Amino acid sequence: MSSAFISDAPLYAAVRAYADAHPLRLHTPGHAGHTDALGGVLGALPALDVTELPGTDSLFEADGPIRAAEEKAAGAFGAAHTLFSAGGATLCIQAMLRLVSRGKERRVVLARGAHRSAIHALALLDLEPVWVWPEPLPGSALPGVVSPRAVERALDICGGAAAVYVTSPDYYGTLADIAGLAAVCREHGVPLLVDGAHGTHLHYLDGGARHPLAQGAALVCDSAHKTLPVLTGGAYLQIAGGWFSRGEAKDAMALFGSSSPSYPILLSLDLARAWGEQHGAPAFAALRVRVDALYGRLAPLGLPPPPGPRDPVRITLDVGRIGLSGAEAAMWLRAQGVSIEMHDDRHIVLLPSPLHGDADFAALGDALVSFPVKDAVPAAAAPALEHPSAVMTPGSALRAPCERLPVEQAAGRVAAEGCSPCPPGIPLVCPGERVSASLAKTLKTYGVNHLHVIK
Repeated sequence: MSSAFISDAPLYAAVRAYADAHPLRLHTPGHAGHTDALGGVLGALPALDVTELPGTDSLFEADGPIRAAEEKAAGAFGAAHTLFSAGGATLCIQAMLRLVSRGKERRVVLARGAHRSAIHALALLDLEPVWVWPEPLPGSALPGVVSPRAVERALDICGGAAAVYVTSPDYYGTLADIAGLAAVCREHGVPLLVDGAHGTHLHYLDGGARHPLAQGAALVCDSAHKTLPVLTGGAYLQIAGGWFSRGEAKDAMALFGSSSPSYPILLSLDLARAWGEQHGAPAFAALRVRVDALYGRLAPLGLPPPPGPRDPVRITLDVGRIGLSGAEAAMWLRAQGVSIEMHDDRHIVLLPSPLHGDADFAALGDALVSFPVKDAVPAAAAPALEHPSAVMTPGSALRAPCERLPVEQAAGRVAAEGCSPCPPGIPLVCPGERVSASLAKTLKTYGVNHLHVIK
């Protein structure tokens, strides 16, 4: 694969030029650019780990190479504006909710699968959630997605909202009907916010038609490091035209972001965009072919792709079909030298990369077909989760005096914190919601032993 894309990365070029000049670095960070720091473990990274200097720009006041890199990214992704985040998807989520918090309306319609960072941001911004619960997928034990019809009902009932917020794809790769949700949002005059943390790569599949930005979302959080060759913590905030200005979004990110963002992370975002423009579509097309071939190899075992609209390059297997728990399957694969992303009670989730080649997939296939097959565990619908009643807003609960109790003693009390065991990542309880006796038992089942509650 050609590395010619490197010449099309303006931020990388600026920092590389600085490093190649070999200045005496009397500024942060403390390794001073020495590639032998920490015994040489970091390799060449320190040479490119700089700070805000003349020529290297400043993330939240970008008017030099960072701005040029972000503008190139916006052009590549078809966004009005693309902003870099060295604080991961969390910073993008915080910024999205900050942007919609500035009006009179304090309510946000959210799919209950929202990441905990969204719940924390709601509390800090004193926004009130109006929850919409996912609908189960027929013939599947996966959590499911919210429907446009359910979101429309929520908007009609609450009489107005600052935004609608959904997650797509979810951890298992299930895709929501973003186009349908966007149509509902347009009818109600509210922006659609999408936590697309696990779906940056969708831009490179099917001509980008699966990406939320192409389907009508106003704001999209793309956690690039999850599926692109980007350092951990690298993410893009994608902004569609007509909703928010670049300056407003920069201010929103600066409110929550570190004043010392990591330049290596920012450089990797710049380089990944340049790589993607030259290699992204063919690389992910090849990955898709490999994933399809792997599912074909697993078909005789009774391990098909999951039902419903899905990310075509994420591997989610219901190993209960071959009599294994998710933990047993993960342990078996680990013994074969394969580490997976996560497991629940009956599923395993694997995140292949376009950098994995045929030999990698051959080894993966060999490990999967060697599973010790048992009698199938009968499939059941996704467990019904309790819908706790809200006693106060998350912000009020966050500010209230609280105490930490064994979860068995939390029944009848009001939660002062959220709890989102992963998997499935769906909040079992949010700050300000009352904990019933049955919910306390469910929390215990998911391994939650203590909970902060309002005094």
